[in-house]
Amino acid sequence: MLKLRIISALVLAPLVIWSIFGLENSRFAVAMLIVVSMCAWEWSRFIPLHSILYRSVYTIAAILIIAITWQFASQPVFVNSLLWLALAWWLFALFWITQPGLFPHGTAASVLKSLVGFLLIATCWLALVVLHGRHGPWWVLFVLSLIWMADIGAYFSGRQWGKRKLAPSVSPGKTWAGVYGALAACGLYALIASWLFNLSGKDIPGFLLVCMLTVLFSIAGDLLESLLKRHQDMKDSGQLIPGHGGILDRVDSLLAAAPIFVLGLFWVEL
Repeated sequence: MLKLRIISALVLAPLVIWSIFGLENSRFAVAMLIVVSMCAWEWSRFIPLHSILYRSVYTIAAILIIAITWQFASQPVFVNSLLWLALAWWLFALFWITQPGLFPHGTAASVLKSLVGFLLIATCWLALVVLHGRHGPWWVLFVLSLIWMADIGAYFSGRQWGKRKLAPSVSPGKTWAGVYGALAACGLYALIASWLFNLSGKDIPGFLLVCMLTVLFSIAGDLLESLLKRHQDMKDSGQLIPGHGGILDRVDSLLAAAPIFVLGLFWVEL
C-alpha cells in the first residue's frame, strides 16, 4: 500500500504543478473543473445515489452550477458572497461534527447532502481560480502545500504524543496532538512563506492568522468527509488513485481550506 501511495504521489505531483504553472487562468479553470466534476461524481455516493444515471445527473448539475459561477467570477460582490456562504457552512459543520447524531435522516438528509455538495465543490473551484488569477500560481501552490504541511505535522505529532482523541465518533485516529502539530508546522511554514512572498511587517500577522484559520478549517473538511463516509459505511470515496482512494480522499481538506484562505486574504487586504 505504501509503495502504491508513493508511486501515485510521484505521478500526480508533477501533473499538479504543471497545471498550476503551465496553464493560463482560463485553462487552469477548465482543469479544475475536470477535477471537481470527479469530486461531484464521488460525492453523489454520500447522498446516496446508487445508479449511474442519477450520479451522472448530479455530476452534470454540479458542472452547470460551476459554469454559471464562472460567468460571475470577475464580480467581487458575487465572489465575496459565495465565499461568505461557504464560511457560514463550515462554521455550522464544526458544530455538526461534534454532534453527529443531530444530522437528519431520510429524504431531508439526502437533500442537504446534495446542496452541500454543490456549495463546497463550487466554492472550492471558485477560490482556486480566483487565487490563481488575482495572486498568481505561487499562491495556489502555497495553499496546497500548506495543507500537505498540516497533514505531515499532524501525522508525526499525533503518532508521537497523540492520546486525547479529537472526534472519536467520526475519525478515531485523529488526536488533539495532531491538531497542535499541524498548527505548529504550518505556523513555521507560513512564516517562511511570508518572507518568500516579500510581505511587509504589518501584513505578516494577518497572513499568519489566515493560514492558521485555514489549517483549522482544513481539519474540519477532513472530518466532514470521514463523517459522510461513516454514514454510508465506506472506507474510501473512490478507487481512482491507487493507494489513496478517490479524488475526494485527497482534496477533502481543500474543500474547506481554499475558500477560507481566499476569503481571509480579502479580509486582511492581501
